[in-house]
Amino acid sequence: MTPTTESAEQHAHQDDQRELDPRIERSTRRVRQAALDELAERGWGGFGIESVARRAGVAKSTIYRHWSGKLDLVADALEELVVQPPADPATAADARARLEELMHHLVDGMRDSTLSRCLPALIEAAEHDPGVRRLHHGFNARRRQAVVDAVRAGIDAGELDPGIDPQQAALALAGAVIYARVMTDAPLGHEHVPALVATVLGRAERE
Repeated sequence: MTPTTESAEQHAHQDDQRELDPRIERSTRRVRQAALDELAERGWGGFGIESVARRAGVAKSTIYRHWSGKLDLVADALEELVVQPPADPATAADARARLEELMHHLVDGMRDSTLSRCLPALIEAAEHDPGVRRLHHGFNARRRQAVVDAVRAGIDAGELDPGIDPQQAALALAGAVIYARVMTDAPLGHEHVPALVATVLGRAERE
């Protein structure tokens, strides 16, 4: 075993130990939430590691032990905050049910939540900061991929029109929810989800 490999394994073991320590789990959870609250309230320009540390009640050095800087911290906090629901085995063969499930999750995220409060700050910062732009676009692309995959699965199963473009359909579905939240005073609710899916993908034959 080379020294480099041994060192890497030692660090991995230490990381595992830290993950198992409930005190560290609690403090990192507080820091993630504090980071998103800070971003929502102060925007990217006013966001600082020092203020996050004060809000979370930890030392600044504690943050730097886990994250390299504010971009790394916000990226991690967003990933931990927004976890899409796994496909329900009971509806795994029903693309429309899966798409409605994903849209319900997005509707929740666009309501009065930490994510919805952070969104304006991320959109504004992404226009000026290439690092935030990559973070913001990558974060959304990974979640949009679940919608793309569900549409493609429906096409492959013969449930959806083969002429549908999965990428465009995913943009239309997610985009409608986000547009209504950011650009109007009438955010979409859960009651709008079935009609949205039917409008973008067409109604099921049984309907």
